[in-house]
Amino acid sequence: MRIIGLDIHRVFAEAVALEGAEFTRLGRIGMTREHLAAFAATLKKTDHVIVEATGNATALVEILTPYVARVAVANPLQVYLIAKAKTKTDKIDARVLAQLYAAGFLPEVWVPDEATLARRRQVTRRSQLVKQRVRLKGIVQSVLHAHLVPRCPHVDLFGIKGRAWLQAQYLPEDEREAIARHIDEYDRLTEAQKGVEKDIARAALDDKDVKRIMTAPGIDMVVAIGVMAAIGRIERFDNPDKLVAYFGLNPSVRQSGEGPAYHGRITKRGPSGARHLLVEAAWQAIRVPGPLRAFYDRIRARRGTHIAVVAVARKLTALIWHMLTKGEDYTWARPALMTRKMRSLELAAGLPARRGQRGATYAYNLPDRRQADRAVADQAECDYRHLTQGWRKQGPDRGAGATHEERQ
Repeated sequence: MRIIGLDIHRVFAEAVALEGAEFTRLGRIGMTREHLAAFAATLKKTDHVIVEATGNATALVEILTPYVARVAVANPLQVYLIAKAKTKTDKIDARVLAQLYAAGFLPEVWVPDEATLARRRQVTRRSQLVKQRVRLKGIVQSVLHAHLVPRCPHVDLFGIKGRAWLQAQYLPEDEREAIARHIDEYDRLTEAQKGVEKDIARAALDDKDVKRIMTAPGIDMVVAIGVMAAIGRIERFDNPDKLVAYFGLNPSVRQSGEGPAYHGRITKRGPSGARHLLVEAAWQAIRVPGPLRAFYDRIRARRGTHIAVVAVARKLTALIWHMLTKGEDYTWARPALMTRKMRSLELAAGLPARRGQRGATYAYNLPDRRQADRAVADQAECDYRHLTQGWRKQGPDRGAGATHEERQ
């Protein structure tokens, strides 16, 4: 078996082959489909190719896979920690990849299928459009601040009332024209975002996993799609702790010798976009009745607001693992609210609206029906508070050599 390490860059890749104990430099390959296809034609069916996870690694894997026995994608952060060296060149990096794979120490990452890749690209496009729209609002706010214009009294500066208020403010003519251009660009990006969300919603209509995790409080279509795009296949994670660690929501731990373990801030490893979505979902979950709100109040009393919200995001992640693994919806889901969420998903996908007719979400607009819908969640929250009211905080485990008094 021949192992080929590829150190890939934007315009070229350095290739080194390991066969037995001998290294052979294969030279540089241009990072275009034509050059990579020509290089793949020179490979053998028994070859194993190793690359690091980069922005263009997916396309490279797609081209090389039909020509070789296997293409492995390495975790670049862990490879760096294992093979940190004073001398660093492209040739050395390629050799390190081949050596780690041959020794069985290569930290690999999961290669998603085409459907998951497409979903991740759509989620990334939407995130980019949202950031650009927020940036335009910030630019307009800075213009208003520079000319002593007070804060907008309306919620949305670019809404109908906000735009009317903008027109009434005193601004130099060039600044007024600049704001008009920013508003036009904002409208264009808004339409583009709606188009991307329509494509995302259409793909989600037939996805039972997306609908299932939407039954949890605080999770709407955007959060559900973003989380499922990051997860790919739930079978990759043996337990909820691994999924929590994948999103970087687990606390860092320092422990040595017989001393106690010290837990610090969350690791923030893994997909940052999905982690941010889970935290945003946690902020929404604590605003509605249910065990998660009671859990938030219990943690906030000891650790503060922000730590409690992150703890709720971690709890939501564990719930998602259980729901997807067991194929069950959230136990305390609110039926009327879920109907409204599903209808919003259908409208986002472009299904026709039935204006003037009583649809499936009509019950959510009735105060009595909505209050009855919340009753189950209210009872679950009360049960959780009753269950945990007698719990007491335990001290750190001081190791096997600790006395009974120290453990107490």
